[in-house]
Amino acid sequence: MFDETLNERQGRLDKLQLLGLLGLMLLGAAFVYSATMVNDSARLAPLMSQAWMKQIIWYGIGIGAATAICFVSYHTLASWAMIGYWGSIGTLVAVLIPGIGTAHGWGATRWIDLGPFQFQPSELAKLTFIVALARFLSRPPEELRMPVNFWKAMGMMALPFALIFKEPDLGSALVLVPTGFAMMLVAGVPRRYLFRLIGIVGTLAALVLVDVLFAPPSWQIKLEEYQRQRLLVFFGVNFAPANATPQEKERLHRVQEAKSYQVKQAMISVGSGGMWGKGWNEGNQTALGFLPRDAAHNDFIFSVIAEEEGFVGSVIVITLYGVVLFTGLRIAGQARDRLGKLLAVGVVTLLFSHVFINIGMNIRLMPVTGIPLPLLSYGGTSVICSLIAMGMLQNVHIYRKGY
Repeated sequence: MFDETLNERQGRLDKLQLLGLLGLMLLGAAFVYSATMVNDSARLAPLMSQAWMKQIIWYGIGIGAATAICFVSYHTLASWAMIGYWGSIGTLVAVLIPGIGTAHGWGATRWIDLGPFQFQPSELAKLTFIVALARFLSRPPEELRMPVNFWKAMGMMALPFALIFKEPDLGSALVLVPTGFAMMLVAGVPRRYLFRLIGIVGTLAALVLVDVLFAPPSWQIKLEEYQRQRLLVFFGVNFAPANATPQEKERLHRVQEAKSYQVKQAMISVGSGGMWGKGWNEGNQTALGFLPRDAAHNDFIFSVIAEEEGFVGSVIVITLYGVVLFTGLRIAGQARDRLGKLLAVGVVTLLFSHVFINIGMNIRLMPVTGIPLPLLSYGGTSVICSLIAMGMLQNVHIYRKGY
């Protein structure tokens, strides 16, 4: 019995995944520095106010949180799943209350101002959703064949989706969908439920796109104006309707040029890097302000890397993510039970969704959505939650033996 207890916790981390994470964090700190320290005023700012130093601090906090998680079995974490889930739902509601939520950018209310730290509840909600759904789906397979349990799982996904969409933050809301579907598929939810729902969702999404892109303004589904403009820019559809006056067409053409500016500059950054890049901290697009400085270290950090380190640097970034993702899948395959497997699948799918969408929007395969590139994009909540998610993966690996 004593030997079995000792073997319950293996105590060995997945070192290959840790090397991948370390590489991403080193690149993140280096290129947040390169994207932000482009003028004398930035260099003269106090050290603790500089973005790259804050990024390192958040790495430290995230590593500490991930380490703490590794000392507690994921079964213990899952026993608190619903408390965490409803707590995160509470923060998503709070951010929508005037006076609590803080607006940035296009007026989206996504943050709670905590003084030196801007907390983004949607990032935490993604993690609590994964843990809560994994716990729910780890029930016996015969129970998952009951339609009522399928709709309960859908409800667990729909609630945070609706609240995040309301902020509005369509990108963060959308990543819940592939994450939830992947977990349900692996759990053994009947495929006919999922495929029918995917067909319905796909049809509705296609109808919404047709409506936004081609329907007259009076018939269009109500979206935030910036969301509609991003779709029009991505699909190359003119802002001006066919019956607009010449003056109106000229005005809307200028608006369209302004809204497509970031994407065009990101594409120029990626293309101008060539094979080997211009060298670290030598990117003209960022230094001269063509790639907007308030976005270069966030949504478009991949463009900064591609310009300065070229195709080779881009491949290194994708390779590091590949290492983290494939080791995550290996952890899922080695998990000792359904709960561990579902936790690992959820984290891997969430990470893949972020990477695919962010890199895709940097090279115009996806519309701009504001999804951060995990561990590379500047941001406290995103960095900390990404490392906590990696801590959950390592937890499943550590406790992969037993029973």
